[in-house]
Amino acid sequence: MRPPPLEWQVFRGSAAVAAGLLSAHQLRGRGWIRLRHDVYADSRLPVDHALLCRATLARLPPDSVVLAGPSAAVAHGVVSAALASDPVHLIVRSRVGRQTGTQLHRVPVSPDDLCLVSLAGGSSVVPATTPARTAWDAAVWLPLADAVALTDGLLFHRLVTVAALRSVTSRLADRPGGRRAGHTLGLADGRAASRAESLLRVRLYLAGLPLGVARPPIFAVAPCLAWPEFRVAFFRTASPSAAASASGGAVTVDDGWLVVRLAPQSAFSEVVRHLRAALAGRGWRNARKQDVVESALSSTMR
Repeated sequence: MRPPPLEWQVFRGSAAVAAGLLSAHQLRGRGWIRLRHDVYADSRLPVDHALLCRATLARLPPDSVVLAGPSAAVAHGVVSAALASDPVHLIVRSRVGRQTGTQLHRVPVSPDDLCLVSLAGGSSVVPATTPARTAWDAAVWLPLADAVALTDGLLFHRLVTVAALRSVTSRLADRPGGRRAGHTLGLADGRAASRAESLLRVRLYLAGLPLGVARPPIFAVAPCLAWPEFRVAFFRTASPSAAASASGGAVTVDDGWLVVRLAPQSAFSEVVRHLRAALAGRGWRNARKQDVVESALSSTMR
């Protein structure tokens, strides 16, 4: 039997033992899971990034840190922004030593960039950066594709607006990483319905293709990506159709759109090859300089 005060909770083991709720031996039982040094949880709770955020905060003094970047995105509801295996990102507000499983950031943060949010599975609120600041920090700290996917998620769930992203980009433009953040946030598209779609869109862009539009309402079933300027659309299909195979992955539909259909298991190089051919057939020419693409990948872009 689990003591009622500890059911579905994250707690300090030493505090539970001192309060007489559990013995040190009982803490090692199957009813509990150890998450951090001296931090335990009801074993029925799903071990996800939100739970690891709760465990990390339980070890630190109140108001000493703020959830930020991908961890803040998870707190706001974009659960795909970080896995349980990913470090918990924190902005440090007072003296804090190194913590296992965390990434500490000692950067300035304005009160206007802070808020309180309820982490999934908990009853208390925790400090986190606002969705707009969360996106900006992610754009500075994370690889380009991951940062865009995170921002797409915030936009898709209507946690942030394009106007708010432009505002934070302008306000923090002179900070280290400001130029990189502005470029990254400018690639976001809130119509992307999943992290996988976001990553594919950015990977295609980095492969030299023009930036696609996520799920435009051009057909009864929206394609995952399209290039309206060239009237090219891309669908993931359950299996390669005979028509797609016969035409190299592309068919023309009645209203003049060139539709590329490929199976989800298609290699990325195959996707690039088919889309490059379809776009080139519609008049696209790759005029982007390679250094622009490489700068998007640079973690030191300023």
